[in-house]
Amino acid sequence: MKTSDDLLIESFAARPASLRIAIVTETFPPEVNGVAMTLGRIVEGLLQRGHAIQVVRPRQSSEGSEPRVGLDEVLSPGIPVPTYGELRFGLPSKGRLAKLWNERRPDIVHVVTEGPLGWSAVAAARKLHLPLTSSFHTNFHSYSKHYGMGLFKSPIESYLRKLHNRTQATMAPTRAMVEELKGRGYDNVALVSRGVAIEQFKPSRRSAELRASWGVQPDDPVVILVGRLAKEKNVSLVVSAFQAIQARLPRAKLVLVGDGPLRRPLEEACPDAHFAGIRKGEELAEHYASGDLFLFPSMTETFGNVVPEALASGLAVLSYANAAALELISSNQNGVLVPNGDELGFVNASVELALDLALQQHLRERAPHSVAHLAWSAVSDSFEAVLRDVMAQHGQPFSSVIGALPGGLRLPAQQSLAHPHVSSLH
Repeated sequence: MKTSDDLLIESFAARPASLRIAIVTETFPPEVNGVAMTLGRIVEGLLQRGHAIQVVRPRQSSEGSEPRVGLDEVLSPGIPVPTYGELRFGLPSKGRLAKLWNERRPDIVHVVTEGPLGWSAVAAARKLHLPLTSSFHTNFHSYSKHYGMGLFKSPIESYLRKLHNRTQATMAPTRAMVEELKGRGYDNVALVSRGVAIEQFKPSRRSAELRASWGVQPDDPVVILVGRLAKEKNVSLVVSAFQAIQARLPRAKLVLVGDGPLRRPLEEACPDAHFAGIRKGEELAEHYASGDLFLFPSMTETFGNVVPEALASGLAVLSYANAAALELISSNQNGVLVPNGDELGFVNASVELALDLALQQHLRERAPHSVAHLAWSAVSDSFEAVLRDVMAQHGQPFSSVIGALPGGLRLPAQQSLAHPHVSSLH
């Protein structure tokens, strides 16, 4: 006959032990970019599961993240990233990270970005024999050609491959990216997709008042792009496509949501466009849903979070056939795909879609349902599963805190930080 104490022991034993996870990144909310947004969602899911998270990141120009129980932020020195002034590279910190983790050993280290801080984290974790994983978020080697650094493409690729191959698993967001990285010599690549906040991005966010503020009538077509206004996003092709649309539909409006180094040149080239700047939360959701056509010509994405957000918002999405779009869109069913690099095809398809109101309606009705399954909770589950698999292969036991129970029983207690904490690497 099992006693209540026996049942209590079994119930605790049945639960996965909570983890102490050290995450090293150059970007984190409230910063606005795809990596920060994705990481913020994953960290939120891990915190909800009772894990203790230590985020090591550079101190940014504006600190505004809300303290969270279970979240320990460690700030490191940094320098501005060229052409990305709002972001900072963390400076090399191997010795300081080794000291930090030797004094309070995490169960596993996860490296998000590949700058000097990320390299230091890989070196420190390997020195301490800690389980170690990484994420592949950004095609920096592809970005190089957009900033006059084409000669550095091969060295950048070699650096990235060496860093990721020094970890025990590299997480990539699409099946195509997993296969591409394997083909480029990356080892132990695991699929961990991205999600979309269905509760935030939905057609019901459409605002007649917001559209009126853009100077458009209810039936005027609005072409919208959300993202960083930069060369690597191929924004100039959106402008070309819009100009071709406007030649056939003079009342069409271009709305650009975001900021970046191309904003001023674009304002000069497109004086009639509406530049909404950076938008967050409900405002961002309203901007998405208040558009009609979403054009996405970037070919440097590893995923492209804006594509599922636009689909969830009920827009007619037209994109090059890569990254998230290739995985999520069935052409002429819930969006339109154009072969990669076919600029004339992109422009022509944009005009055809703008003129075909029946197809627009068809796509917009089906788009939200096509991404309804992409819950962030499932992404956090996949992320945690990779961590646990690496830890099991590494042979490290999960760390735990022993808590006293009535009757003299002692069981592993859920591990989390008692109070949120922000500290600095010294």
